[in-house]
Amino acid sequence: MSHPLIDRLLDDCDYAEVTLENHDEFVAEAGMNVLFFPGDPETSKDTTDVAVVLPELVAAFDNQLRPGVVTDTWGDGKQLKQQYGFSAYPSLVFVRGGEYVGAITRIQDWGEYLDKIAELLVAAPRRAPGFSVPVVTA
Repeated sequence: MSHPLIDRLLDDCDYAEVTLENHDEFVAEAGMNVLFFPGDPETSKDTTDVAVVLPELVAAFDNQLRPGVVTDTWGDGKQLKQQYGFSAYPSLVFVRGGEYVGAITRIQDWGEYLDKIAELLVAAPRRAPGFSVPVVTA
């Protein structure tokens, strides 16, 4: 699903469109890479809000954030969502040098974004939450 505000990120802001094909190369870059998972703008009510806020966050952090957009919600995006283990759209997933650092889901207050991103910029990488599968014993 496309939306003019998401298209703006790709066309006007020149953010990379991230797919399974270029994901590993994108997140391996030095610095903080931010994957924007918008989800379906028709059903994810905060998607357009985050699409507006993301360029402001990039500017506020003096271009320390390198954003990319995962536009294919049901194909590549579904597989990448499982890899990173977030539960709600929209999500911003932070990856430094190929290693997961953290995620912020849904729209947040401006101050919360500033505090959380400042923490993530200096945080150590950690294991992505992933999805757990209950183990059943017979």
